[in-house]
Amino acid sequence: MGKAIILTDGKAGHENQSKAFARALGLDFVLVPVKFKSRFAKAMSYLYDRLGVSSTRLLEGLDNLDSLGKPRVVLGTGSGTFYAAKALAKKLGAKCGVVLYPRGYDLSSFDCILAPTFDNPAKRANVVEIPANLVANDAAFYEKGVAAFRERYSGAADNLVGVIVGGPNKCSTMSVEWMKARLDEIFAANAGAQLCVTTSRRTPPEVEALVDSYPWTYKLIYSRDHFNPIPAFVQLAKRLYVTAESTGMLSEACTFGTAEVVALDNLKPGPHKFRRFVENLRRGGYVDGRRKVDLSAEFARARALMGL
Repeated sequence: MGKAIILTDGKAGHENQSKAFARALGLDFVLVPVKFKSRFAKAMSYLYDRLGVSSTRLLEGLDNLDSLGKPRVVLGTGSGTFYAAKALAKKLGAKCGVVLYPRGYDLSSFDCILAPTFDNPAKRANVVEIPANLVANDAAFYEKGVAAFRERYSGAADNLVGVIVGGPNKCSTMSVEWMKARLDEIFAANAGAQLCVTTSRRTPPEVEALVDSYPWTYKLIYSRDHFNPIPAFVQLAKRLYVTAESTGMLSEACTFGTAEVVALDNLKPGPHKFRRFVENLRRGGYVDGRRKVDLSAEFARARALMGL
């Protein structure tokens, strides 16, 4: 098995997608933190790239990497890694692959771009469209998650319905009134089910208090307990409700398990990327349906582009 260097900006959502990419390529990997030296350096990277100038001097973290040996590929996810991945790959004579759409950079000089459909990527030979975020989990991860959940919940799970509550962001809201209406609908539509819920670190306190007041079979209130029941929900549930701004959780639910996935639409109006993301999943039958995301064809194309 060859090796990949994953350049990470420290964001777990980005880092996990790069890990999933490396595993899909069949490569071991090492993580290397990287960042631009300043906002000005990041702005200059776009100009440098357009001029065909590849320089690691704009970046911190890419010195003294000789001990890592020569990788087969350099990978990155997010705008903090796009130029860095390209520059380091050129320096080391490796292939360069990125996740998410490197808007503003020269697309032709990336070997492979895994771009979400909601970013409306250009139709190019090196651009591989994917309908959801990459998820780095595997079978062992879910087995461990279910076992841990079973230590806390010993009840039946033959008719388990899961609810995953995120929180507001710049493109979504979450009020007590909205959540109460959704929870009333969920309880009415799933009479007799084992209704299980988890909130998150982003859930507003007043919404957590409302969730806490309902008669759940199992509940995880994040402000009191940081255990993660989501892997078990994904594996055991026949139906999963996920607040629509939780793109990572929607991607996981639509990729693994057998549950019908329902997006609880707390998104603000407008053609923003969260709306495009959910509508694309809905059109594909991944949301409000049971179809699961299968990226085997996309990964095969990525491997070919990366010369693997």
